Amino acid sequence: MSLDLLINKCKINDTKAQGELYKLFSSKLFSVCLKYSRNYAEAEDNLQDAFVTIFKKIEQYKNKGSFEGWLKRITINTALQCYRTQGVFDIVNDHLIEDEAITIDDEDDISIEYLLQIIQELSDRYRLVFNLYVMDGYSHKDIAEMLKITTGTSKSNLARARQILKDKITDYKTGLHSQTL
Repeated sequence: MSLDLLINKCKINDTKAQGELYKLFSSKLFSVCLKYSRNYAEAEDNLQDAFVTIFKKIEQYKNKGSFEGWLKRITINTALQCYRTQGVFDIVNDHLIEDEAITIDDEDDISIEYLLQIIQELSDRYRLVFNLYVMDGYSHKDIAEMLKITTGTSKSNLARARQILKDKITDYKTGLHSQTL
C-alpha cells in the first residue's frame, strides 16, 4: 500500500491503516522520543501520546512537504510538552553567550555510545536545547518558541551544555591517556 493511500485511510480512522502507519514509523519516532525523554519508560509514553496526536490531527496533513518531517515535529512537540509545564528552564538575560563548538578528532577513540550517554546525562534544560539545536537543526528562535523561553536562554543553555560535554570528554580522554601510560 502506498504511503498516500495509507494516510488517506488513516484520515477516515481505518484502524488497520493506523496500525500499519504505527509499524512503519514507530521505531524512527521512538528514537526521537528517546532524545527528548528522561528515560526509556518516558520515551514509550511520549511515543504513545505522539501517535494519539498524530491520528487526531492527520486530516490536517495536506500532502505537502515531508510526511515523516510532519510526524517528527508532532513527536518532538509531544515530548517537550511536559517540560513546558514543569518550568525546567532558567530564564536569563538576552546577553550573548560565547558559542564554542566541540570538536572530536578521529584519533580521540570516543564511541558514539559514550557520546549519546553523556548527552542523555545532561539536565533536561541543557539536553533539550542541545538536541534541538545540534541534532535536529532548529534555530535559537525556533527553540525559544517551542520551549516558551527567550533566545538568550536557549543560547545560554546550549553554551552550558557544550561546556559540560567538553569537560566530560576531556576527563574521558585524560582517563584513557593515563591508562595507556
